[in-house]
Amino acid sequence: MPNPSQIQISIEEICKLEQDALSKRTNLEKLADLIATEVGKVWFLLLHIVWFGFWIIYNEGEIPSLKPFDPFPFSLLTTIVSLEAIFLSLFILTSQNRAARQADQRSHLDLQINLLAERENTVIIEMLQALCAERGLAVADRPEVTLFLRQTDLKGLADQIARNMPANGEDSKRIIEP
Repeated sequence: MPNPSQIQISIEEICKLEQDALSKRTNLEKLADLIATEVGKVWFLLLHIVWFGFWIIYNEGEIPSLKPFDPFPFSLLTTIVSLEAIFLSLFILTSQNRAARQADQRSHLDLQINLLAERENTVIIEMLQALCAERGLAVADRPEVTLFLRQTDLKGLADQIARNMPANGEDSKRIIEP
């Protein structure tokens, strides 16, 4: 198990990567992230319930001292809400696209680290196999040890996964071969 200082260093490195990604956002991306975050909160829903409720009550003539300006079927309200929906959708898509790019970068980093770890493990297995062989231990000749010494064929694995993954909505009972 890593010691606490190693864990703290890893946490700090991850936080720095996140902070770097956040600091590279454009002003529009920052605005889109802020809007996407806020529209998903309860206060935004409540604001709309109050706004729509007041608009409808006002324009139905339920408030005697105020003259309706957008009678049923509330064409102005419909236009405003439609425009709001368009702009909110665009801001949310902008935010999601940025988040997807960041997730892709994390995924590529994760893959790179995994590939490096695999290569390091292969070297360690080679060294252990050599030590076991030198000592005359039978474990050095086990078939799985030899299998682990082979370099992983990434293209072959990716092709095999693609062949065996179910299509949209399809259940796959195929088994991936080792």
